Amino acid sequence: MGDRFERVPVHFAGEGAGVDELSWGMWEIWHAMVGQRGSLPIGGRAALPAGTTVADVAEELRYLMGRFPSMRTRLRIDPAGHPTQELFDSGSTALEVYDAGRADPERVANTVEEHYRSVPFDHTGEWPVRMAVVRRDGLAVHLVSIMSHLVTDAAGGAIMLREVQQRSTAPVTGLQQLEQAAWQRSPAGLRQNERALGHFERILRTIPARRFPASTDLRTPRLWTAEFHSPALRLALPVIAERTGTDTRTVLLALYAVALRRISGTDPVVFRPVVNNRFRSGLRDVVCMVAQAGLTVLEVGDGTVDEAVELTRRTTMTGYKHAYFHPERLNELIARVSAERGEAVDVQCFFNDRSTHRPPEQDGPPDAERLERAQAEGVFRWVRRTEAAIDSLLVHFDDAPDGLLMEMLTDIHHFSAEDAEALARGLEAVAVEAALDPAARTELR
Repeated sequence: MGDRFERVPVHFAGEGAGVDELSWGMWEIWHAMVGQRGSLPIGGRAALPAGTTVADVAEELRYLMGRFPSMRTRLRIDPAGHPTQELFDSGSTALEVYDAGRADPERVANTVEEHYRSVPFDHTGEWPVRMAVVRRDGLAVHLVSIMSHLVTDAAGGAIMLREVQQRSTAPVTGLQQLEQAAWQRSPAGLRQNERALGHFERILRTIPARRFPASTDLRTPRLWTAEFHSPALRLALPVIAERTGTDTRTVLLALYAVALRRISGTDPVVFRPVVNNRFRSGLRDVVCMVAQAGLTVLEVGDGTVDEAVELTRRTTMTGYKHAYFHPERLNELIARVSAERGEAVDVQCFFNDRSTHRPPEQDGPPDAERLERAQAEGVFRWVRRTEAAIDSLLVHFDDAPDGLLMEMLTDIHHFSAEDAEALARGLEAVAVEAALDPAARTELR
């Protein structure tokens, strides 16, 4: 990244300090980090508005660290590997400044971002935020900001960006991580956990144990990540949503279930939608990890896609309501029920919709020619292979230029690489089918 580099000290202070157990949302992402052997970093890079100075960015970093407790939180890990959270009311970090020299500043920013993402966070000895400025001819031109996923989920990230833009000085509202941990062991929190685990247990005792046929893809490394950029999904989802009188998030969830059923050949379809939990009391405006994966069962059956959308709309609310629980207790429950059934019960199929579902810019609904052309422009590629064994399929949806980006993480010993690509393209195909034909069927024809 070159020799022209400096660190600008940034001192910060904020409300609150203390040590407690992890909140349930922190436990959820901590399990994912341990399983995937990484910090699951979030953030990225962006061009800075003309006239921005290094001092401006340092002040923004100071604002972030002081305002949001999750950015001032580190972990303590005992000899047995048990983590707890520690919030600090003050401290110091640094803004890194890179001079691009004659290099392209965008390429320098990309290199810095890759470095920040590739080096695991030291959650006990490092603040969970890394920020840098790339400078060209003395002017700050690019920003790089990467955070550990322990800081926040996607919904919290959107709240954080909004407050940074507004430079809000009003006190933060809602239950922060230490307060969440205290509530979660209160009588009300224990009742919520008991109700949620009861919902999980009823499902665990009745569903087929396996989600997918056994994979014969035993190559190593076994955790593969793919990206599928789909212009067609962005066009098709609003058409189906308008016709069915629902929203595009529900439509996408229904299409995922239909595509899974077509790939696996099993019904009901069982998967875990990630729920942002901001509808809960005290959590609406918090910037921290509160998203958790619920558990949903859909009897897709042989019918129309529109019927599957309506089924999804009716069914998912129960799963959302119970997506707030102690992940350690859920793991114990899964192990106990599996032992009692004499077979491992698999609920490691995840759906995480992080997109904003901005409507496409178009005049009227797309016709068949436009949808088919957009479908032909879809690009699927494998981007990473790492050594981890998670026995899971995780599918994330994000905004992308002129489409949706579907990121898939699959343990190919659990769900093969071939099936993963078939799932991505199959989901897009059923979306196009249903957008063009209200009578489109859930089963393969």
